[in-house]
Amino acid sequence: MDPFWNAGSRRRRQQPVVAVHPADDAPGLGGDWPRNIPAVAQVLRDGIELDPGITFLVGENGSGKSTIVEGIAIAYGLSPEGGSRQARHRTRPTESPLSDWLRIQRGVGADRWGFFLRAETMHSFYTYLEENPSTGLPDVPFHEMSHGESFLALLGSRFKDPGFYCLDEPEAALSFSSTLSLIAVLRRIADEGGQVLCATHSPVLAALPGATILEVGAWGLRPAAWEDLELVQHWRSFLDAPARYTRHLLD
Repeated sequence: MDPFWNAGSRRRRQQPVVAVHPADDAPGLGGDWPRNIPAVAQVLRDGIELDPGITFLVGENGSGKSTIVEGIAIAYGLSPEGGSRQARHRTRPTESPLSDWLRIQRGVGADRWGFFLRAETMHSFYTYLEENPSTGLPDVPFHEMSHGESFLALLGSRFKDPGFYCLDEPEAALSFSSTLSLIAVLRRIADEGGQVLCATHSPVLAALPGATILEVGAWGLRPAAWEDLELVQHWRSFLDAPARYTRHLLD
């Protein structure tokens, strides 16, 4: 069955987030961080339309991909340090003001559920879950697992409903085979009518069939094919002849 078909209204329902627009009171371009990042400036100038299904933001450190995912996740109503709309754990606020400058265009009839997975705050999120158990959800001992095992357990317990899922470099904790497991989860979410926005450095994850890829860099944001990504080209070249890259580092 088509996951976007709503039999009750006899029309196709839209994805959770159709587009992200600059707010009416968003500041002008340029100036301090994060407005001086080209990709962020582009979003504040033009907004961004999100395709149904899965969108990857791929780029170097400092390119703005995580800042954009974070800003959209918070503007959607998700916890700044990871979790769902209901999670409200806080350690030290470090997020940018970007979410205050964005307006979310929600899809008609879309599920409001969402989840923000960010690798660097998962430890405090697991503590929050222990102290605030959720009714109806499995009691998973996240702190007793390895970093990668806890990520996979989180996917199994929280990535179920067809909502809006934001992920910031989830591959940080995952092995090659576990990254393939994540691909299967994201594909299932999209097939069931959910939507995924993910910042990643992983050429394995970005190879997910049918995903939209936006390459982030000095140019801002641009659509890209997987095989044309600088990330993929660098990994292919390195794996073909790693000594070319390591020789000058060890001399």
